[in-house]
Amino acid sequence: MKTNSTFKNEALDALRGNWGKAVLITILYVLLAGAFVGPTTYNSVQMSNYMTENLGGGRSLHQATMLISNPEYLALQHRASRTSGVGFLYEVLILFPLALGMTNAYLKLVTQRDNALLQNSVHIAFSNYWHKVWGMLLTGIFIFLWSLLFVIPGIIKSYSYAMTPYILEENPELGASEAIDRSRYMMRGHKFDLFWLQLSFIGWFFLCLLTAGIGFLWLAPYYETAKAAFYQEVKADYAIHGGLA
Repeated sequence: MKTNSTFKNEALDALRGNWGKAVLITILYVLLAGAFVGPTTYNSVQMSNYMTENLGGGRSLHQATMLISNPEYLALQHRASRTSGVGFLYEVLILFPLALGMTNAYLKLVTQRDNALLQNSVHIAFSNYWHKVWGMLLTGIFIFLWSLLFVIPGIIKSYSYAMTPYILEENPELGASEAIDRSRYMMRGHKFDLFWLQLSFIGWFFLCLLTAGIGFLWLAPYYETAKAAFYQEVKADYAIHGGLA
């Protein structure tokens, strides 16, 4: 297994001369994600403020029951539910495939030096679209279900399934569950390697916090490109061992 320094050097080499494009697609994704997070957060805050203002100082159970039956509160609740439903569809149908597209655009940058990051992100995201949406959704469902057992199993499975976005793109003949299984097989013996790679970015993470988050526009492409190099390594190791399950 290559060292973290090797993965990071491969990432920096691929990103040389392409930082502007990498930062641009990060900004665009953040803006699109904000369109999902913003309304949901606003409605949650509105409901919280309403409860705080009207239950401040403490009230009886009967008064609290009457309060949440108030038409004003019910209207807030209905709006929050509607926003959450629309937001969920937006996340699944737009953000999921775009995240997969960006992930694989960085893989193309590492393996082919194809620096059309924006075009590749969009093209990959919306080609074989429903297959990728279902694959990403199913991955999220599996991780959520494992998380219900306790947090640790969910975290472990998130590492097991981490290569799924690459596999869905590179192996369109595989069904969603087959792609997830292949990721699980690939990551046998490599889950800690990926954790260790992520941990190696911790210093950069704290430096980005000092920039009020602006530094993450550069850190995100750096990490994603290093992870693409990592995928190439675990894929090669999987092939060496005959792709054995």
